[in-house]
Amino acid sequence: MRIAISTGGGDAPGLNAVIRAATLSALRRGWEVVGIRDGFTGLMSPEKYPDGDGVITMDLNRVRGIGHLGGTILGSTNIGNPSEYPQQQPDGTWINVDRIEELVGMFGSAGIDALVTIGGDGSLSIARRLAEAGLSVVGVPKTIDNDLDNTSATFGFDTAVQFATDCIDRVFSTATSHSRIMVVEVMGRYAGWIALHSGIAAAAHAILIPEIPFDLHNVAEMIGRRSARQANFAVVVVAEGAMPRGGARAVTGKAIGQAERLGGIGERVAAELALLTGKEARTVVLGHLLRGGNPTAFDRLLGTRFGAAAVRALEAGHDGVMVALNPPVVDYVPLAEATAQMRVVDPNGDTVVSAKDLGISFGD
Repeated sequence: MRIAISTGGGDAPGLNAVIRAATLSALRRGWEVVGIRDGFTGLMSPEKYPDGDGVITMDLNRVRGIGHLGGTILGSTNIGNPSEYPQQQPDGTWINVDRIEELVGMFGSAGIDALVTIGGDGSLSIARRLAEAGLSVVGVPKTIDNDLDNTSATFGFDTAVQFATDCIDRVFSTATSHSRIMVVEVMGRYAGWIALHSGIAAAAHAILIPEIPFDLHNVAEMIGRRSARQANFAVVVVAEGAMPRGGARAVTGKAIGQAERLGGIGERVAAELALLTGKEARTVVLGHLLRGGNPTAFDRLLGTRFGAAAVRALEAGHDGVMVALNPPVVDYVPLAEATAQMRVVDPNGDTVVSAKDLGISFGD
């Protein structure tokens, strides 16, 4: 058996733990393991690399001492989706072309029997297409947003929440010292899990998430009630994809082959709250800091379990599946089910209800 490992989409703490576990598990079975650079770029555009080789041999030396490191030794990308591959026309315009069948042929030409692909909803949707086109594929769920369905957790989320919580804790110091409103913007395009969990953990006063459209007048009223009892500061956590009631997400731009780039909602919230309350408001954008750094022990362990389970899945003959955490076991879910819908925060779920019991405002 000759298997390939790829990492696609945004990076997340724990990727290297998965790569290490999958490589070691496969090598112990006598299999050959290769890594594809930068998603599928290493196969589709090997000329981009100085050595002309976008596929590298994975051995014991390659994965030694990487389990605790952030990022991915294989590189990643969120452009060049092979099912919607951007291609420039002679007249200078761009169109998207479907190169899935071509990519499956490239795997065959490289002598690769199966693929372990590690990614979020976009990467696993590509994995589903590859499986439908005849490639043996096992997916591993990766996203700091925790928005993949049919698994109780994705690696990277715990690390992101812990870092966000630490940052919000620090923001409290300056908020209280200057009697300010501090708005902390975190990642979360369509799902507010990071904002929700870190906001509650750090005792924020308001949490704005994509699942609950907000009215800042309601947040301002909460801040006013705090001021009336001499609590002259407030900390607001907002997910990048949060939207005002009847409004739209804040978008900064869009590059060819990429989804819309979100950003700016923190500044908008701070500016409007300053007008509504008369208080000084400042913004902190955590952005890609949430993706970096060493993974927590939980994410290292989860990544390791996922990587080993992916190899066991291939050995057992599973195909077109995603490994999933369903405590106390890691099992397998068809990729079609795993990518059918996004896992989002339930506005009526226990976590949101508990936050509201504490007086946390969601702007609704």
